[in-house]
Amino acid sequence: MTDELDTPLDVHGFAERFEAEGNRDCQLYLISPQEVDGSFPERLRAALDGGPVAAFQLRVKGVDEHQLARLAEPLQAICAEREVAFIVNDSIGLAKRLGADGVHLGQSDGDPREARTILGAAAQVGVTCHDSRHLAMEAGEAGADYVAFGAFYPTTTKRSEYRPDPSILGWWSTLFTIPCVAIGGITPANAKPLVEAGADFVAVCQAVWGAEDPAAAVAAFTPVLGRG
Repeated sequence: MTDELDTPLDVHGFAERFEAEGNRDCQLYLISPQEVDGSFPERLRAALDGGPVAAFQLRVKGVDEHQLARLAEPLQAICAEREVAFIVNDSIGLAKRLGADGVHLGQSDGDPREARTILGAAAQVGVTCHDSRHLAMEAGEAGADYVAFGAFYPTTTKRSEYRPDPSILGWWSTLFTIPCVAIGGITPANAKPLVEAGADFVAVCQAVWGAEDPAAAVAAFTPVLGRG
């Protein structure tokens, strides 16, 4: 789906912990793999030692909420130690239960207004907008803190029929103050066009967790994310 927009929105920006004042560089947003038990907390700690990371999203499917809450506890603690925002995928209820920094909503996962009411003004609410300017506008009007576009490249993390052009990032960042996140098959080798197009964040999963050394994988993104 593609669509057009010619009326800018007056919307608020990301929280200070996500985007330091005056910092125009793109930032890294980690998304968890499906398996986050066993040695994964140590891998997360290593990844966060590899370079700057703005946020970590817990995205685990098909697991009972009580079990997922237990799995989340050490990961959330690691993120808190490193001042990395801890975001829960899909579930406003789990985000509330955990006292997470925010929630990321797909198009069928709830309304940003509901999330704001339940989680409070300080929570970060992100919304998947695929390749749609219209959906992004609606998310902004509903009070989202960021919008996510993608998948920009083929990915095995999540099936996606959408393949937006990078120009949607420039269109959004030129007109609106809400940050935009690029997602989908992003690696250090292909991230630069998205950064140059205007992405405020790149969200990555397999590029880090599929690597033997997650710290080195994160470090490989650092020189790619600078705009200057």
